[in-house]
Amino acid sequence: MSKRIYTSVAIVLTLALLFVLKVYVSDLFFDVFFTIVACFAVFEMSKLFIKIGRYHFHWVVTISPIFIFAGNLLGIYFCETTKNLFWVLYTILIDLAIMVVIAAFSFLYCILFKKKTLNEIAVRKIKDGLFKFSFKKALNTFVCLVYPSFLFLFFILVNHIGELPLEKLDGMGIYPSVFLLLTAILIPMITDTFAMLMGQLFKGKKLCPKISPYKTISGAIGGVVWAVLVCACIYLVFGCIEAFQGFLGIFPIWAYLIVVALGSCVSQVSDILESLIKRRANVKDSGRILPGHGGMLDRIDSYILVAPFVLLAFWICLL
Repeated sequence: MSKRIYTSVAIVLTLALLFVLKVYVSDLFFDVFFTIVACFAVFEMSKLFIKIGRYHFHWVVTISPIFIFAGNLLGIYFCETTKNLFWVLYTILIDLAIMVVIAAFSFLYCILFKKKTLNEIAVRKIKDGLFKFSFKKALNTFVCLVYPSFLFLFFILVNHIGELPLEKLDGMGIYPSVFLLLTAILIPMITDTFAMLMGQLFKGKKLCPKISPYKTISGAIGGVVWAVLVCACIYLVFGCIEAFQGFLGIFPIWAYLIVVALGSCVSQVSDILESLIKRRANVKDSGRILPGHGGMLDRIDSYILVAPFVLLAFWICLL
């Protein structure tokens, strides 16, 4: 338990330092941090996929967050220079195009290096033929690129949301992105913590016993309630800071708390999804890189779907 606490403190201090660097130096520190985290997470996801028999190009997907990171920065650059809001959508399309190209090259590689592919089929005792196995391997590679790399790296877009060419955000600088990024990080953190505490306190019926036997309905509800309460307090505190008043003035608390409540539900779905994959792979933890927490994927599982949700929700609210 002490290892878990020490690791949690180290994570919180790292995030605090990154926010300081974001405010006083550059957004890129968070961008690089998210990319490194995604590399570790997709490495662990790749191993889980191999355990359940979904073979793919392991090292290609492991470094894939670097390509998605580059695609995001390219889209953000054009969004700033062209003042075109639709470059956010173009950024997502750039990322998808990168993943499709990687998957296509994976398929071609299997076909071109036929002897090597057939040898892999024989070693793994797979009944599929050359083309079917090659297609499946390319498809599994694409899935690993999407989850968790592509979805988690929406955090980079959230990190730069203040740079969107929206009239409502004119003159507000980095403050919208600071507030939204903090929210996106806190929603899963608060939800996970209080879902565990409320579940231990009230116990009751299991939420999904076949997938995650320790999760309870009381814990799930408690996680949402506490996420809303804590974020409401944070909203009120930031509302007292002059630099944030302009942004919060166009973003009412009722809309904010609806987003938080839904985001809390999304984070729990995201957590359960990773638990389902681990259950299929018959492992407890995705890795051991974080003492007391398991793997990097175990730590960020509830964040993977939250990042795109928060971006979409706040974008809709701000339009």
